[in-house]
Parts: sequence; structure tokens; C-alpha cells
Amino acid sequence: MTEQTATLAKIPRVNLRTPAVMAAVQAQVESHYRSEVVEKLRAAGGTLSKGDVTVKLAKQFGFCYGVERAIDLAYAAAKVFTDRRLFILGEIIHNPEVNEQIRALGIKNLIGQNAEARVDDLTAKDVVIVPAFGTDVTTLARIKEIGSDIVDTTCGDVMSVWKRVRQNAQDDMTSVIHGKAAHEETKATASRAMSNGKGHYLVVLTLGDTDYVCDYIRHGGDKREFLERFRGAHSAGFDPEIHLRRVGVANQTTMMRGETEEVQRRIMAAIKERDGGGETAGQNYRFFDTICGATQERQDALRMMLDESMDLLIVVGGYNSSNTSHLAEMGEQQLPTYFIRNASRLESRERITHYDLHEKKEINTRDWLPRRPVTIGITAGASCPNNLIEDAILRLYELHGIAKAELLA
Repeated sequence: MTEQTATLAKIPRVNLRTPAVMAAVQAQVESHYRSEVVEKLRAAGGTLSKGDVTVKLAKQFGFCYGVERAIDLAYAAAKVFTDRRLFILGEIIHNPEVNEQIRALGIKNLIGQNAEARVDDLTAKDVVIVPAFGTDVTTLARIKEIGSDIVDTTCGDVMSVWKRVRQNAQDDMTSVIHGKAAHEETKATASRAMSNGKGHYLVVLTLGDTDYVCDYIRHGGDKREFLERFRGAHSAGFDPEIHLRRVGVANQTTMMRGETEEVQRRIMAAIKERDGGGETAGQNYRFFDTICGATQERQDALRMMLDESMDLLIVVGGYNSSNTSHLAEMGEQQLPTYFIRNASRLESRERITHYDLHEKKEINTRDWLPRRPVTIGITAGASCPNNLIEDAILRLYELHGIAKAELLA
């Protein structure tokens, strides 16, 4: 065990889940995020028709257990530690409205463009919340050194991936991580892939990246070109000629299952071809299924809904949410799909502002809403609260002259 690993093992964890605190937290969280309209729509089987508008809601959508737990613990920390400074390591989840609520509780950000302080500004009297994505081992070790208390909201599915990459490092296997190198979760996972002082990692995002790696596994290549292509997406000292000999594939938990499985299949095939198959190839490759269950449920539910007749799809959520972005990707392959942050983007029947996944920015589209009886699908990723889904539904009906009272009648 390295000195850093030993330090992490001693990090204090604060238990806030007492009955009294959680009862107060639940009341506050429900007041912020509950939706009467969404509950009615779910109870009606996911379909609501009024006037010329039919809305279909995916069977699985919105907050997952891990997100609910993270939010509950952040709210609980604000209630318990009223006489201490509270900080969070970045965003609690990838939803701007939820993060604004967290800021409103007096919790200050320590990481990113919106940072209000630095980790080195902490004292032993402060409380630090680790978000649902987790954080890297170096940051955690520094907080422990300072002596701040920690409220850890890291999702259990994320920690399952950490267990796998730690095992890879222990067995002298490089972790090839399917994910986004700049994403908080992938950064945290990558830090665990070398937390014992000898591990290495490589992050691949696309199947194009994967094919490039597979070609190097089979035939070798230009090392300098390889390292330049994956700049910022590999461990220090990574050498493709050495560290692609034995590989364990892991993933960011919010990726598309089918794509992660294809990454696994292609890398396995490359290693088998290089090693001639048999026992040797088996010893040089491993993978585990670590896609988040909630992510998969939301993708499966949308896939089922896309088999139904709809005119367009609305995806609600934060633009930097990986699992929400994948829902928008799925939708746009089959029908007009609009990825919106909130209901304010539904400006009129003639104009919508939505996020373009390819241009990576908000764009405007005109004449998006058909002027005839219309069926609209709605879904949301695991970081989107029900109240934002309700706002979008209400706005869709409002654009057709139908008020909330009529929907609840």
C-alpha cells in the first residue's frame, strides 16, 4: 500500500442519514423538485392527450437513486453543519438548476470555472462534499492532509469501476477507459487506475479512437503520433509499445452500452490476433460490465418509445450531462429531436432554442412544432429533476392554449 493509498483509507466519512435530518431533507427536496403533472402522467401509463397535443413520457426518466442520494446528502450537510463552512468539489450533478439550488444552500464550489475558493484554502473546520462523480485521489489526499470533514456522495456504480481499474493496476494491466477524458468521473477513475504507483490508463472516446489503438496493438506504429493523438487522455509515462501488451477495458458509467461493448469486442479481437488466440490472449485481456443500471434503463425505455409513432422528441437536461446527451443522440437518429436545458427554450410555436451535439452549442430552429395534431415524446437523463420535466410539458400545452388546471382536471 502506497503512502497516498494509506492516507485515503483514513479519510473521515460523515454520516448524515439520521431519521430526523432525512425527514427534514425529504420535505425540502420535494418542495424543490417534485412534480404533480409528472406523477399524474406516470400513473396514466405515460401518455397524456389534451386538445391537439399528445405527450408520451418514457417509462424510465429523470433522477436515479445515486443522484437522489447525492442531493439528499448535500441538503443534509447544509442542515447539520450550520456553524461551519461548506464546500463542494465541482458540480453535485450535471444539471445547472440543481447546482444553483446547491449554491443557494450556502455551499461553495472548489473546482472548475465557477470555483469560489481553492482546496488549499480549506481548514480543518471546513466540510467538503464529494459529488456523485467522485474525485481524484490526489485531491482527496490533500483534503485529508488539511483535516476537513468529508461528505462522500460518490455513486456506487462509479466505485464499482474504481474497484476494477485498481485490480487492473495490481495485475500489471493497463486500463483502457471508454469515456470522455475531461469528464469528472473519468478523471476520478483514471486516478484509481494508477493509484498503486504502477498502473497506467488510456482513454478512448470513439470507435475511431478504438480502431487506432487496435491497429497499434496488431502492428505497432509511430509512438510519437500515438501519444499526440491521445494527449491529455493517458497516464504519465504511457508507452503504447509496453502498456498495450496487457489491457483491461473499463468505462465511464454513463456511456452507451452498445458502444462500450463494441470497444471491448474490437480490442479483444486485436489482442487475440496479435497473440494468436488461446490462453495467452486470454491472460492479456479482460473486461467487466460496468455501465450504470439507471443509464441503461433510460436508454432502453427511450428505445422502446422510439418504436412508437411520434412527431418529435424533447430531451430535457444539462448540456454537459453525458447520459442525457446519449439520449439525444439516440433520438436524433430516428426523428426530430430537441435537447433543451429547460422550458424557457420552448420560446414559441415558431422558435425553439436547443443544444446541437455536433456544433456543441445552442442553436435556434424555426417552425419546429407542426401545426396539426401532434404527438411529442419526452425523456430526461438521470440528472434531471421532475419539476423541469413538468415545466417542459406545461409549456408544450401552453403553446397550444391549454393551461395546467386542464391537465390536472
